[in-house]
Amino acid sequence: MIDTTTTLGVKDVDTAEVFAAFVTQLSNLQWNPDMTGPQAFGAMKQVLLLRNLVDHHATTLTGELDRLGIADHKTTRLRELLISMGFAPAVAGRYVRISATSDIDLLLAHAADGSISSEHTDAIIRGLGHIDTRSPEPLDTVQRCEYLRKLLSHYFAGFTPAEINLYARQLGNELAAETPGGLPAAEDKNINSYADRITDDGRLEISANLDIIAGEKIRTLMETLSKPKPQPDGSPDPRTPEQICAAAFETIVELAAQGLADTTFSAKPTNCLLWTWSADNPALGGDLQNMGAITEATARMLSCDTTITKIVLDPNGVPLSVGEEKRFFTPGQRKALLVRDRGCIKCGAHAGRCQGHHLVHWSRGGPTNLDNGCLLCTSCHDDVHHHGWDIIMGFDRHPWLIPPASVDPKRQSIPSYHRRTVRLDDAAA
Repeated sequence: MIDTTTTLGVKDVDTAEVFAAFVTQLSNLQWNPDMTGPQAFGAMKQVLLLRNLVDHHATTLTGELDRLGIADHKTTRLRELLISMGFAPAVAGRYVRISATSDIDLLLAHAADGSISSEHTDAIIRGLGHIDTRSPEPLDTVQRCEYLRKLLSHYFAGFTPAEINLYARQLGNELAAETPGGLPAAEDKNINSYADRITDDGRLEISANLDIIAGEKIRTLMETLSKPKPQPDGSPDPRTPEQICAAAFETIVELAAQGLADTTFSAKPTNCLLWTWSADNPALGGDLQNMGAITEATARMLSCDTTITKIVLDPNGVPLSVGEEKRFFTPGQRKALLVRDRGCIKCGAHAGRCQGHHLVHWSRGGPTNLDNGCLLCTSCHDDVHHHGWDIIMGFDRHPWLIPPASVDPKRQSIPSYHRRTVRLDDAAA
C-alpha cells in the first residue's frame, strides 16, 4: 500500500529521494485478484485521482521550466522540449496551455486536489478563451467567474471535454448575440482556426473552422471540382466520395499554387518545392522541405512539371550542387499540348488544372517535346506514376492510355479523353 502521508516538494526533503520512494512503492503495488466489483471500482477512482494529481504536478513543473527558461537554453520551444522528454504532443500542448493560465484560481484549486482531469481543465481554459473572443469587450472578473462556474458545473455533471467545448461555443454565441457590436458566430472571422500536423506515416492531417464567407468559397470550389470522373472505358468513378473530395481539395491547392483566379491554362509550372537529395543514396527519393522523405517514384512525378530546386547533399549535409530547371515544357510547348490534348488525357479535367507529363521520363533521357509529353491532372498523374497506368504515343501522334491489368487484363490501348471516338481497329495496320 502506498504511504499517502509522504508530502512531495517540501523544502526540507530531498525531492528526488521522495519521488524515487514513491515510484518504487507504486511499481510494487499489487492488486488483490479476489477483489469485488465495488472494490475494483473504488480502486479505479483512486487511480484516477492519482493520475489527475500527477497531471497537475506535471503542469506546475511545465510552468517552472518556462520560468527558468530551460527551453530557451536548449534553443527550442517548451512544447518541443516536453515532446523530446517523451510526452505525447497532445499532452505536451495541454500542459503548456494550462501552465500559461494563472488567473483562474477556482479551476486550478480543483486541479490541485485531483478532482478534475487535465483534459477537462484544458477544455475549460480553451472554452473561456473562446467566450473571450466572442465578446467585443474583454470579460470583466465577474463575467469570467460566472462563465467559469457554468463550465465547471458541466464538468461535475459528467460532460466530456468535447461537450464542454461545445457548451462554451454556445455560451460565446449567446454573448455575441446579446452584446451590442457582437457578431453571429457564422460571420466572426476572429474565431476562424486552422491546424495541421504531419502524421506518423508522413501524411498531412488538416482541420479548420471557418466563417460563413470562407466556408461558402470552399464549398463552392469543392462542389465544382468534386464531380465523379468516369474511367476511360466509361465505367463509373471507382473512388469513394472522401477520395473524390480529397482530390478536389488538392486541385484547389494546385490552382492556388499557380496563382490563378480562374481555370485558364497557364504556361507556368505549378509549384515551387525544395528537394534535397543524398549523394550517398541516389536510389532514395530525397526529402521535401516541409513534409520529409519521398520515394523515387514520387520524385519522378513531381519533377515532370514542378519547379523543384534539387540540392544534392554530401554525407555531412552540405550542398554539393543545385540543379538547373532544364526539364520543363516551354510556354509554347505547353500551349501546343493544350491545343492537342484539350485537357487531361485520362479524365478530361480542364487544362488549367493539368501538369505536363513526360512519357519517357526526363531523368531517363526522355526529351522535352510535344511527342514525349501530354497533359494530366494531379489525380491522373498519380495514377500513371503509382497505380500502373502507362501512356504511349500513338500512330496519330496523340497519347494513348494503357490501363493496368487490374482494370483491363488485356491492357488494350485507350485513346485520350477527347478522342474516345477513335479506335485502333479503325486505323490501317
